[in-house]
Amino acid sequence: MAALPGRAAAAVENAPPVAERLAAFARAAEFGSLPAPVVDKATGCLTDFFGCVLEARPLPWGRQIAAYAAMQPAGPARVIGTEVALGAGEAAFANGTLGHGLIREDMHVPACSHLGVVVWPTLLALSAGRRIAGPDLIAAAVAGYEIGARVGRALFDADLAAKLRPTGTVGAIGAAAAGCRLLGLSQAETVAAIGFAANCAAGVNEWPWAGGTEVFFHAGFAARSAVTAVHLAMTGAFASPTAIDGRAGLFAAHGRRDRTAGIEPLGDGHYEILSVYWKPAPACNYVQTPCQVALDLVRQGVTADRVVRIEVASFTPALRYPGCDRSGPFPGILEAKMSIQYAIAATLVRGAVEEANYVRLDDPAVLRLAGLTELAVDPAFEAAYPDRQGAGITVTLDDGRRVSARRDDVTAVDRAGVRERLRAAAANRLGAARADALVAAIDGLAGGGDAAALADLAVAS
Repeated sequence: MAALPGRAAAAVENAPPVAERLAAFARAAEFGSLPAPVVDKATGCLTDFFGCVLEARPLPWGRQIAAYAAMQPAGPARVIGTEVALGAGEAAFANGTLGHGLIREDMHVPACSHLGVVVWPTLLALSAGRRIAGPDLIAAAVAGYEIGARVGRALFDADLAAKLRPTGTVGAIGAAAAGCRLLGLSQAETVAAIGFAANCAAGVNEWPWAGGTEVFFHAGFAARSAVTAVHLAMTGAFASPTAIDGRAGLFAAHGRRDRTAGIEPLGDGHYEILSVYWKPAPACNYVQTPCQVALDLVRQGVTADRVVRIEVASFTPALRYPGCDRSGPFPGILEAKMSIQYAIAATLVRGAVEEANYVRLDDPAVLRLAGLTELAVDPAFEAAYPDRQGAGITVTLDDGRRVSARRDDVTAVDRAGVRERLRAAAANRLGAARADALVAAIDGLAGGGDAAALADLAVAS
């Protein structure tokens, strides 16, 4: 890495380690100081996580996790939706992977990260066998989202995110800090856990080019690493306090050490969890708005069979993220879920945005439209990102007419929407009575519910 300019170098060298600031913030997190919208958002994120886990279980990686879990020794922490209970680390791995299995998990755009599928499985695993009040679970989670997002904002840009998986890199840091808050660890222990988690930062983005499915497991790896970091800290193990911002720390390894000075939880007075949104489509973040714009075209009367050309306006991070600019082929569901071209084509053909869009990957009508789709950067959308994720689509029809639609941002699923998605998924797998009980228990956490009981409710009665 090139030497830092004099003042920047001095600021980095003389500042207290970032981990000290993050640990102090996590330990000070109190439920009573959280604004009501933050509590509601955290509860909604947990609702969304449980819904994703239950829906993902029948998918190939869900079955693989079930087989993997069967190989592990028993423990106190339940794999959600099953009778299986494992050690905390392995349960966090399983539940993190399941939560990521739909590619519909919650999204923090500025950090390019899915924080919930690391934070929640970590906290639920650490809660097993302990009496953890709902307000403490929520406070710890909010701290985890805040820390993961602040580190991710500082570290990632389009260039690095194209190679290194943000969720796997910063997720464990936020989740480890959250776990320390949950269990009441000391400042020194929390700093150590954050340092160990920084040493576990991992996940490369080779999977779109090779057809790998490791992307589904990145969140699980990060959650397991977070649990391990917390447990190591509890033994008195010591990790470098400067593992994030030191001369050979995480940021220095990626040539971004000068950015660490700006990592400050609530530094602008804004809770990062409020920047998280819930996806409408079970696919990559960058296909969300294009799917909704394609659906707008369907509502305008566009029919797939008459389309001869599709022009898409987007922004650079969307076009550069691995797998997003792919017109085919689509040998597996992951390639389809990452592709902007496939998402638009499937929406135009099916007239809906749903998991069923990704069942028949060889549909000739979808493949024809994906091959006709061209992507380009729109200056207005480029300038608005990451605060907004806009998209525009113009289709040319076989009679020469051009029809356009445009949205300045994705329309996220709201709190009622994620609640209904969980209720439907839970009813399908657990039965209606248990589904209602699970939804009610999550809704009641802020009033003092038992965090450790949640996973037990997500089992068929």
